[in-house]
Amino acid sequence: MLIMYVIASIFGGYIASSLILFKFPNLIHKRKKLKFFCQHISHRGGAGEYTENTISAFENSVKQGTDMLEIDLHLTKDEKVVVSHDNNLFRVTGVDVNISDANYKDLPPLKCHMNKDLCKVLGDSGKEKRIPLLRDVFEKFPQVAINIDIKVNNDTLISKVNDLIKEYNRESITVWGNFSNDVTKKCYNLNQQIPIYFSAKRVFFLVFLTYNGLLPFVPLRESCLELLMPSVILKLLMRKALFDHLSKRGIQTYFWVLNDEEDFERAFELGATGIMTDYPTKLRKFLDKKAMNNKSK
Repeated sequence: MLIMYVIASIFGGYIASSLILFKFPNLIHKRKKLKFFCQHISHRGGAGEYTENTISAFENSVKQGTDMLEIDLHLTKDEKVVVSHDNNLFRVTGVDVNISDANYKDLPPLKCHMNKDLCKVLGDSGKEKRIPLLRDVFEKFPQVAINIDIKVNNDTLISKVNDLIKEYNRESITVWGNFSNDVTKKCYNLNQQIPIYFSAKRVFFLVFLTYNGLLPFVPLRESCLELLMPSVILKLLMRKALFDHLSKRGIQTYFWVLNDEEDFERAFELGATGIMTDYPTKLRKFLDKKAMNNKSK
């Protein structure tokens, strides 16, 4: 009987502690203090409005007041860090060539996926035809937070991206990583001053911690949680209380890729910090409308 009483007391204490710390995590965890707070995130620079991952796409998103640009990085044969989602360029250029197999000067020009009139205008611009360098993006948008997806597990790529981030003093306004845990670990180990986001493996770990009540006791090195909507993982984590808990620890939650008002509304109702979208103008109108409605209440 005494043993059962002791076990029950320990278990009860664990549950009580877990519940208290889940609601008040700052009792044991220091809140992360990020230099950015992002509601409006432009996926591939706003791929639904301009050619993805181009300077003009980024300019358009910044014009719409985006809080963060999300970009993808690869490394050329001559070790230039370029902004592109795909290693193989057939989809965006019509030429079957891999970035990793070509020198930067030999990369084919981008093709425009917009309407003919807009393509004619953009087609006259060299910056639209040329796949941009990461250096170009950092120089053009020095104050804009950037979310970097390191697309391949390549030590040279990771090292060069780190060097550029430091060169442009962007450690506090850049978040990087990949859904590969190996890549994200390398990023973190190379420079712990740059925020990282959860890899896929760490998202599953977060699910595990959430459901067994251990989350309030475990330190988290990540600063951002990015969840695909809809997804099985999101359904498992779809608890506003969880996102509130992470927010109190200074961890921002982003849902992607959302492109209509109904999903925007649902994401913020669930407690998302921000939304990653292909349509920065549409999201800006939604946020402005939401702000106006809140003021009128």
